[in-house]
Amino acid sequence: MGKPPGMNRFFTRVLAALFTYLMATNNFRVVDAKEYDSRSSTNLSPSDFLDSLMGRTSGYDARIRPNFKGPPVNVTCNIFINSFGSIAETTMDYRVNIFLRQKWNDPRLAYSKYPDSSLDLDPSMLDSIWKPDLFFANEKGANFHDVTTDNKLLRIFKDGTVLYSIRLTLILSCPMDLKNFPMDVQTCTMQLESFGYTMNDLVFEWLENGAVQVSDGLTLPQFIMREEKELGYCTKHYNTGKFTCIEVNFHLERQMGYYLIQMYIPSLLIVILSWVSFWINMDAAPARVALGITTVLTMTTQSSGSRASLPKVSYVKAIDIWMAVCLLFVFAALLEYAGVNFVSRQQKEFLRLRRRQRRNNKDEDMRDGRFNLAGYNTSQCLPTKDGSAVKNAAPALNSQQSAAKDLETMKKKFVDRAKRIDTISRAGFPLAFLIFNVFYWVTYKIIRYEDIHVKT
Repeated sequence: MGKPPGMNRFFTRVLAALFTYLMATNNFRVVDAKEYDSRSSTNLSPSDFLDSLMGRTSGYDARIRPNFKGPPVNVTCNIFINSFGSIAETTMDYRVNIFLRQKWNDPRLAYSKYPDSSLDLDPSMLDSIWKPDLFFANEKGANFHDVTTDNKLLRIFKDGTVLYSIRLTLILSCPMDLKNFPMDVQTCTMQLESFGYTMNDLVFEWLENGAVQVSDGLTLPQFIMREEKELGYCTKHYNTGKFTCIEVNFHLERQMGYYLIQMYIPSLLIVILSWVSFWINMDAAPARVALGITTVLTMTTQSSGSRASLPKVSYVKAIDIWMAVCLLFVFAALLEYAGVNFVSRQQKEFLRLRRRQRRNNKDEDMRDGRFNLAGYNTSQCLPTKDGSAVKNAAPALNSQQSAAKDLETMKKKFVDRAKRIDTISRAGFPLAFLIFNVFYWVTYKIIRYEDIHVKT
């Protein structure tokens, strides 16, 4: 017997209500589970999270590089220069203070259970992760900074990217070419290289934008750093393999203001001072000799001082040419007075030779028995009745007067010749020095300066 229609409708409503209740209960449980999971991840303590990320419970091994047995790790580098200076020509190196920043991706450090997009960790956590074995190939000395704490930064991003920054003070080698010193342009290099990992495991590369940044207001005492920095690769091939290497070249242009004030202008004045002797009377031998010797010694001291702060290189520098020519001009001024004195004394030497020649002739005549009384003017002593002795004395007096006149003429001739040397020197020395200056400055400030700029 069939059920009445009202009963069927009742059971249908009961089943529908039961189904609705069950569905609502299941949805509540799903939503409650999601809320619990999110709440539990949000309430996860940082210490527990770090332990699960790179601690003992994470299974992370800092001894193994990322992508082990896979593609090499690409490390992007950039540097920020805090200070640049202490460029020493004697040791051929320079001192620089930088922030070295390295960035690479380690998939093992990727996380999703922590809400922050990046984590700034304590530097002590650096021992818990893998780091590139970067070193500076041309480094001569370096030190870390730990005042007030270690100047290191460690930041990990959600995708596993690691940013490692450290502050360093480096003394780097910089071979210099000093042929144009002090009008030279030097190129100093910084090389970043991997020590243990070959290019199969590790590759360094520069950051595309802002690879080398310089602090605002950075100035050098003797140099001007050009804005352009040459970035390049210097891959090294050793017996142990091929190692990645990147480099940056700093072009430093020397400013010669210091050398103009301390070397060029003083030496120029010393050379001009040596020319004062050309206007001093040639009979004032003590004054001219003292002035000449003083300028020579001063120029020698100045030349030695210019080389005191430079290495003992085998080639000739621009400052060496200048100092050598200045010393040559000063020494030539001293020799000029020696020549003037020698020429002015030639008339005395000439008279001395004539007297010696006459004495030799008389001795020869005496040996030959040809004693000539006329040569001694004995006729002046012979008495005569008609006064002829007075007549014979007149030619002798005339001969003495003519000899004295010849002596004065000869003396004036040699003195005028010595004065002519001084007159020529007054114009010749400055003119020759001016010509040298034209050639010197044109060669080093225009020709070689342009050649250096074309090469760099």
